[in-house]
Amino acid sequence: MNILGDISYKILILFIVGMALFFVLGFSLNQELDEKVRSFLESHRSQWRDMNVPRTDGQILYDIVVENGYTRALEIGTSTGHSGTWIAWALSKTGGKLITIEIDERRYQKALDNFKEAGLSDYIDARLADAHELVPEMEGPFDFVFIDADKGWYTNYAKAVIPKMEPGGCIAAHNVYQSSRSRWGRQSGTSEYYEFMLEQEDFETSILPESQSGVSVSYKKE
Repeated sequence: MNILGDISYKILILFIVGMALFFVLGFSLNQELDEKVRSFLESHRSQWRDMNVPRTDGQILYDIVVENGYTRALEIGTSTGHSGTWIAWALSKTGGKLITIEIDERRYQKALDNFKEAGLSDYIDARLADAHELVPEMEGPFDFVFIDADKGWYTNYAKAVIPKMEPGGCIAAHNVYQSSRSRWGRQSGTSEYYEFMLEQEDFETSILPESQSGVSVSYKKE
């Protein structure tokens, strides 16, 4: 083997070793984060109030993001961070990041604490703001949006984000029912939103039967 060939061979070996170390380290860090998030969710299992989603719906959001490889996510309505934790955990798998918006400062500060405790702060851009004003101003694009804020404004949020959605992207929303009343007889305030999304020819909309709290999904056609 000549000198140039020998140098090239050594460079190749160093590259292979370097890549192997990179993947081993990355796998180890992912395992460590997974354990930290699972521990956080388990220790807070019965503490989620303040209009947070139930655990089942958090898992649904996680699965949607991971299965579709979404990376640019927006959450409208952080509360104290339960749904944001599930979404950001999923984004840690896809290499993405979550922008989440909360108007109430107490809930916002609690969410920041929760995201830090879960080890997910690096995957979240949490903003204290009025979503009525901020969402229309955001540039996007987004491939995943979760709406869980003031129910009477869902349609307006949808109108603001639809032009910013990428093909194949998903708009999910919480507490969505087909009629003006939920299954418990209370006004849901989201039937207008559901009807609006059904009318959007570029989207395929349904309510997921596995959720007991009315999670709707609207996928933008490719």
